[in-house]
Amino acid sequence: MTLTELKYIVAVARERHFGRAAEACFVSQPTLSVAVKKLEDELNVLIFERGNNEVTLTAVGERIVAQARQVLDQTATIKEIARQGRDPLAGPLRLGMIYTIAPYLLPALVRRIIDSVPQMPLLLQENFTVRLIELLKQNELDAAILALPLPDNSLATEALYDEPFIVALPRDHAWTHRKSVTAAELKNETMLMLGAGHCFRDQVIGICPEFSHLSSGGDGIQRSFEGSSLETIRHMVASGLGITVLPQTSLALNGQDPLIRYVPFEAPIPDRRVVIAWRKSFTRPQAIEAVSAAVRSVIRDGLLQGVTLVDKAEKIDKAA
Repeated sequence: MTLTELKYIVAVARERHFGRAAEACFVSQPTLSVAVKKLEDELNVLIFERGNNEVTLTAVGERIVAQARQVLDQTATIKEIARQGRDPLAGPLRLGMIYTIAPYLLPALVRRIIDSVPQMPLLLQENFTVRLIELLKQNELDAAILALPLPDNSLATEALYDEPFIVALPRDHAWTHRKSVTAAELKNETMLMLGAGHCFRDQVIGICPEFSHLSSGGDGIQRSFEGSSLETIRHMVASGLGITVLPQTSLALNGQDPLIRYVPFEAPIPDRRVVIAWRKSFTRPQAIEAVSAAVRSVIRDGLLQGVTLVDKAEKIDKAA
C-alpha cells in the first residue's frame, strides 16, 4: 500500500462520494477508484459499500480509515519536524475561525501576521465550531479560533479574550433611549437569531432560555426568526422585524447604521470567551504562539474594540 492510497480512502470516507473525493485530491475519478480497489484487493476486504447515491464505510473500513488518518498525521509530523528544524514559523498555517468571529478579527489579524511573521501565510477557513474541530482532529487544520464551550476536550486551547454581548434594536424601538436592558426582558420581544449550527445561537439561548423552542426549527413565522449571518440579521433589525443580540466586535462593520440603535446589558453582562485551539500533537507551537501574540497585539492597539484580553496565566490545557 502507498500513502497516496491511504490519502484517497480518507478522502472518500470524508466526502462519501468518489467524484467529490477525486476533486478534493486533484485527480480523476477513475484514477482514485482504481487505487482504492487496488488497496481493497491487497487487503482482501471491502473498505466501502458502493450505493447509487452514497458511499458508506464497512465495519472493517471504519477501522482501516481511522488507522490511515493516524498514518497520514504521523507522516505530516515527520515533515513538520524537518521544517521546524529549519524554521518553525516557515510555511503556511491552516487557521480556522467561526463565522461570528472571522469577519471582525481577520482584517486586522492578517495585516499583523504579515508584519510580524511574513514567512507564515495564513490559509483561512470559516465554518461551524463542530466542523472546525473535526478538521483539526483530521489534521486538515492546524489551529482554530473558537468560542467556549467546546464540544470536545481533547484539544489544547489557550484563552485569548472575553467579548461582551450587546442588544441591537430598530431605531424606533421603545428601548432606544434606555441606558441598559436586562436579559430577562428579551423574552417579551421578537428575537432574530442565527440558524442551527452556530454556537452563537446557543449562547444567545443561554442568555434567554425562553427562545430555546426556536432551535427545533418550526414552520411559518419561526423561519423568519433565523438569519444565515450576523450581517443578515442586522439588516433584518434595521427593517424593523425584531431585535437581536450581537457580539461587541460586530459593531466594527456597521456600528454607525442610522436605522439601528445599540443598548448594553445590565450587569452581569453576558459574554463569550474566545480561544485558540490546536491538536496536542501539533509540532509547531511557535506558530500557535505567533497567532496568539498577533491577536493580543491587535487588541492592545485598539483594532478590536470592546473586548478584554485574558491574562496568559489563564491558559487552558495548553500542551507542554
